[in-house]
Amino acid sequence: MIVQEVMENKPEFLNAQACIMDAVQRMQLHNYGFEPVAEGDKLVGVVTDRDIILRGLAEGKRPDDVISTVMSDKALYCFQNDDIKEVLRNMSEQNVQRLVVLDNSDSKSLVGVVALSDIAKHCNDDDLAMDIVNCCKRYH
Repeated sequence: MIVQEVMENKPEFLNAQACIMDAVQRMQLHNYGFEPVAEGDKLVGVVTDRDIILRGLAEGKRPDDVISTVMSDKALYCFQNDDIKEVLRNMSEQNVQRLVVLDNSDSKSLVGVVALSDIAKHCNDDDLAMDIVNCCKRYH
């Protein structure tokens, strides 16, 4: 199984100049905990609900501060044709539950987001199920 078969296509993204409140309202509206952040058409980072709490609220940021002040500027990614088992290994090593999905190594266009839950929904293989369990152990 490859990433393209399970990922969420055409993700929305936040503009790097959006404020923290914009991100919070969008996450609440769509029930997301993760948003890619772009400057024009270039991916510059990602922001999670956890980032907003730990880098925002805990450090005294205001709702009207720009999202780039709390985002992770290191956007972890995979490619749409990557094997799911390799992606799970990468998620486990990076200690993350979601990755940005790019089309290929040449153009690196944002085409989706893949989450651990997306992979789990399509799991019909006992070995893959164990890989998911092993990837999730730290979240208990």
